[in-house]
Amino acid sequence: MLRVGSVVLGVSDVPRAAAFWMQALGYVPREEMEDDWVVLVPADGAGVQLALGLSETPVQDRPRIHLDLYAGDAADQAAEVERLVSLGARRVDWDLYPDDADFVVLADPEGNRFCVIDTGRH
Repeated sequence: MLRVGSVVLGVSDVPRAAAFWMQALGYVPREEMEDDWVVLVPADGAGVQLALGLSETPVQDRPRIHLDLYAGDAADQAAEVERLVSLGARRVDWDLYPDDADFVVLADPEGNRFCVIDTGRH
C-alpha cells in the first residue's frame, strides 16, 4: 500500500522558503539544505514531510494542490493566522469564500497559497 511521503512545493528561493516553513511548522531539514532542494520533517519525527524544490514556474492564483493547516478552533485559527503573517505570510483577498468559511487563505513569502482551517467546527 502506498502512503504520502512528502508534499512538494515549487519555490524560487529555497533558503527563504525553508526559513518560513521551518518557523511556521516547527520542521527541520532532513539533510543538509541544497541551493535547489530541501526536505523538511517534523522536529519530533512524526508527520508529513514538506519538500521545497527550485522552480521557475509562476505561482498560480488558484492552485490545484495546496496545504491545509489545521487549527484547533476559531481562536486558535485567528492566533495562527496572525503568527504566520508575522513570519512573512500574507492574507489573500479571495473572492470564493463561502459565507460560513471555516478556512482562511494565506500565501507564503513565495506566493504559494495555503489554508488555515478551524477544525473546531467539524
